[in-house]
This record gives sequence, C-alpha cells and structure tokens, in this order.
Amino acid sequence: MSEERARAALEAAGIAHEITRHGPVRSLAEAAEVRGVNASQIVKTLVVRRADDDYLLVLVPGDRQISWPKLRELLDVSRLSMPPAEVALEATGYERGTITPFGSTTAWPVVADSRVVGTISLGGGAHGVAATVDAADVIRALDARVADVTEPLPQR
Repeated sequence: MSEERARAALEAAGIAHEITRHGPVRSLAEAAEVRGVNASQIVKTLVVRRADDDYLLVLVPGDRQISWPKLRELLDVSRLSMPPAEVALEATGYERGTITPFGSTTAWPVVADSRVVGTISLGGGAHGVAATVDAADVIRALDARVADVTEPLPQR
C-alpha cells in the first residue's frame, strides 16, 4: 500500500515524523485544522515535467503556487508543465492528492520553495494521510534544492 511505502521511506531516511489520518477535506483551511497546523505549513508535492520521462518534484507551501517564470529561470529551461494525473501516478506511484517525495517509485530531483521551513505537513501516500515532519530534515534527506519558486495564491 502507498501509505506504508511513504512511511517506510521516512523511516529509512531517519526522519522523525507523526502520521495523521483524517477523512476527506474540502479546503486548505479544513486540512490545516484537522492536521493541527497553519495553512502555510501544509506542503504540496507537485510533479513537474521538464521533458518526456523527465520530472521533478516541487515542494510548495499550501497557501502558495508555483511561479512558472521563477522555476524556469532556476532550472534554466524554457518550458515546464504539470503532467496529467495518470502521468503523475506513473512517475511517482502516488495519486494526486497523496503525492509525497518519500517512497516515490523514482527518486526524482526535488526543489523546495524557500518558505518550506519549520514544522510542515506533507502528503502521506494515501488520501486523508499526512506526515508532520521538520522541513530541514526533509530538505537534507532529499538533497533538495532550495529557492524562491512560488507566489501567493490569487485572492478570491
């Protein structure tokens, strides 16, 4: 099961973590509440395609989104895209909404936004499952490249 794969990868990396299980949530605020963290502490793991069969994982605070110009500049590429859900599943072994860099079926490079700091809550490999971890431990274990690659979500 995907949840066990994610937890085993966290343990293998020596990362202290707390697993939280909750039912479906309808918003970032609701997810933060049930996980006991602030919205900015929820970190989305987004799959980004650089080229055919070439992906990277981007760690983005829940209250932000990828800034495509910043990410393209960092990676020195002219084009990036978000793959369809089925391609993200093939690339990581995780469904959208459950993706975590831990236990991905391929160890893709990781970019962490510079705001990914302190205690964070990452996807735990299954719907309604999250892992609360220290961002510095995650960045170190994944050898993540840290840079300012996000912008605020648009106000509604």
